[in-house]
Amino acid sequence: MQDANSVQLIFLGGMAEVGKNIFVLETEDDMVVIDFGLGFPDESQPGVDVVLPDVTYLKERRGKIQGIFITHGHEDHIGALPYLWSEVRAPIFATRLTAGLITGKMREVKLDREIDLRVFDPDEHPVLAAGAMMIEPFRVTHSIPDSVGFGITTPAGLIVHTSDFKFDPTPVDNKLTDYDKLEQFGERGVKLLISDCVHIETVGETPSERVVGETYEQVFAQAPGRIIVATFASLIARIQQVIDVAGPLGRKVATLGRSLQNNVQIAQELGYLKDPNSVLVDARDARKLAEDKIVYIVTGSQGEPMAVLSRIANRDHHEIEIHDRDTVIVSATPIPGNETSVFRIIDQLFQQGAEVVYSAIARVHVSGHASRDELRRMVGLVKPEHVLPTHGEYRHLALYADLARELGYDDDHIHKVGLGHVVTITVEGVGVTDQIATGRIFVEGRSMSSVDEEMLTHRSHLSREGLITVAATIDPDSGRVIGDPEIVTIGVSIQLEQPLRDEMKVALRESLEKMMERGNVSPERLENRMHSVTASYLYRGHRRRPEIQPIALLASPVT
Repeated sequence: MQDANSVQLIFLGGMAEVGKNIFVLETEDDMVVIDFGLGFPDESQPGVDVVLPDVTYLKERRGKIQGIFITHGHEDHIGALPYLWSEVRAPIFATRLTAGLITGKMREVKLDREIDLRVFDPDEHPVLAAGAMMIEPFRVTHSIPDSVGFGITTPAGLIVHTSDFKFDPTPVDNKLTDYDKLEQFGERGVKLLISDCVHIETVGETPSERVVGETYEQVFAQAPGRIIVATFASLIARIQQVIDVAGPLGRKVATLGRSLQNNVQIAQELGYLKDPNSVLVDARDARKLAEDKIVYIVTGSQGEPMAVLSRIANRDHHEIEIHDRDTVIVSATPIPGNETSVFRIIDQLFQQGAEVVYSAIARVHVSGHASRDELRRMVGLVKPEHVLPTHGEYRHLALYADLARELGYDDDHIHKVGLGHVVTITVEGVGVTDQIATGRIFVEGRSMSSVDEEMLTHRSHLSREGLITVAATIDPDSGRVIGDPEIVTIGVSIQLEQPLRDEMKVALRESLEKMMERGNVSPERLENRMHSVTASYLYRGHRRRPEIQPIALLASPVT
């Protein structure tokens, strides 16, 4: 049973991985959930569109949940809400822009009228009640406006969660990270700092978002024809800079891609995206403009197959066909695992004659996350007793631990934890005391199911080695194979020459008929034998192990 003066911290996502951010703070009677994000599949998860956290732990304790507190409107922090909120049905607390983005997402799944969405402003609502805990939001600069971190007062002490942040001195929305609040936390005494760490490999400080705008100015001024900017749909500050640069050059801006268009509409309606000179136009009106008078902002900066940029590169878009006067700006860096897809698209665009500008050759993207010196500064402001890095893969956690040691922390006060670890926080200290079962849910199209690692392994194997189907029809009365066994290959790199095929067919026939001589043999046992014979021939002859699908059919007697 949990001690009344302790609090338990459990990460259901976002730990030793990038994305799927969600964690829980739990006291004896109450629970708060921080963020509700999704993740994206890597190359080991073929066919998967979206990865979700397993919220079974929350579902079993939904009566304790005081609220879901959201830090900002990126997919890896709000994207699981349309899929999983109905399983917990807790109030959602969010800033105005974040709430608008959440409402738009929930409207798509017809849940916008069911959610209890409570909007707060860090200046107007300095404290949010959450049972035995108090939540104090504070502004942080990130790559989307209205981002916050949280100071959380618990029975065990003050916990500060930075969320995704950087110390941008010139943010596009002119709202700085709240240094004063962070210093106040430090003066009050912070038991634990939960810190963003994904950009720790970069020394120094992360450049301001305005650097991207300066690059836009140079590229836009030199572009002879259409300009196509691919970026994340949620990067409102980046979209604002496209508008700000395009307008004075006499260009209009149109958006392509449903998620992008939805976010732009919401940000405009709420006043976070400003267009006083009516630079934004409908895509249908953009067709009527001269090519040197238009900028398109499109989805697909990560090589997503169905996004606009991919369809343009594949010559499969109804609006845009690339030619040699076009300039394409890929205003993002590839997320790990997406590099091959992104660079394939860049190659295709070059081949079609476009001038392509991307992050390897120009400053068209800067991170929204703190670099090493900024992480150091955060620790200096907050002065925590213990530190715990999150929002990073394991190497990021390890490097953050190294940084903490440089700052004088011993290993007992540095906490690298994994998904499902129960971190118990008391007045006396912080440590892992237990572990709960955690998992992943993946989405394929519109269907959700629990991750089956065996199925993903089969898919990966299929993608590498291909599939061979071997089929045979057996007369159960005579025990003879009727006709020749069939061998069909799909996606197999090796060539099965006819002599090898004939040899395999003979071996299959002899092996099956020998089994039938023993009598009363099930199709399952026959298929196991077909699998082993085929696998043996392929490995002995080619050192390959494709997926093998054996099919044994017992012929029905003629009546």
